[in-house]
Amino acid sequence: MKALRYVAVGQAPEVVEIPIPKPGPGQVLLKVTAGGVCHSDDFVMGLPEKEYLEQGYPLPMTLGHEGAGIVHELGEGVDSTLKVGDAVAVYGPWGCGRCHNCSMGMENYCTNAAAEGIRPPGLGSQGSMAEYMIVDDARHLVPLDGLDPVKNVSLTDAGLTPYHAIKRSLPKLGAGTFAVVIGTGGLGHVGIQILKALSGATIIALDVSDEKLELATHVGADHVIISDAAAAEKIRDLTNGLGVNAVFDFVGATPTMALAQSIAALDSDVTIVGIGGGSMTLGFGAIAYDAAVRIPYWGSRSELIEVLDLARAGKIDVEIQTYSLDDGPQAYEALAASTIRGRAVIVP
Repeated sequence: MKALRYVAVGQAPEVVEIPIPKPGPGQVLLKVTAGGVCHSDDFVMGLPEKEYLEQGYPLPMTLGHEGAGIVHELGEGVDSTLKVGDAVAVYGPWGCGRCHNCSMGMENYCTNAAAEGIRPPGLGSQGSMAEYMIVDDARHLVPLDGLDPVKNVSLTDAGLTPYHAIKRSLPKLGAGTFAVVIGTGGLGHVGIQILKALSGATIIALDVSDEKLELATHVGADHVIISDAAAAEKIRDLTNGLGVNAVFDFVGATPTMALAQSIAALDSDVTIVGIGGGSMTLGFGAIAYDAAVRIPYWGSRSELIEVLDLARAGKIDVEIQTYSLDDGPQAYEALAASTIRGRAVIVP
């Protein structure tokens, strides 16, 4: 079968031929229908060799932590309602299934995963950018129930991650409140739609180009602002000098984090979702009183089900650009060049 793999540190991913894997006990073999391209892949491939190996990433590694497919074969002992032929989405943050967090479906916060070497597909385990993939356990598969896999595969991360981030802040986002989304790309444009569907907040979207902000307007942002040195003052003007009740930073660079810190209102939430390598300095007086800073990771299995329900209800819609598996390397070139509108999807 064909697979898009990271084969050498510092080199672009390559399409190679490898054997179709065989599911072991408890595993499921999927015939892949779609795999999503993400900045996390780019981040991992950008690590220096020493750091890459120290963090336990294998070489070669099939990319793709957003996946959807058709159940092709069940491994021995799979105890599930799954049947061969079922269309499913892959829940990516795999955990041990036994710890307290996993027992509540929050495998994204598994307390045993690191010690037991359990890694997400495409981020340590072999991923979805291939004609077939192994899923470690049937519990990590969620029925698509009629959803188009190509259109919706990105929801397994680009929908689940902002949904998890936003859901925690919903008590602060009733009518008359303000929410800021920094970065309106793959995750941010879905985050705007989630805020629109679930909150009463006025949504202010920030990005660095008019093209990015056009997408933000298209998906429901109430105000759009170029993210520059004047952005904080413009946001203060919109909020009568009070600041915003929640900020969702889908970039995570030092300048965007500083902006988020500067516009946070009293008793607000600042949520850093992006992996832009930034940092902030906190202390008494450095941020509004009683503001909370959070750095969430992915989301729970039950939240993925809720995200897919939102898609079925027509509340969220991912802007996608599709690539064949053979053209997968070009998708990562476009990602690095920031020319993708929304999310890129590999279709084997």
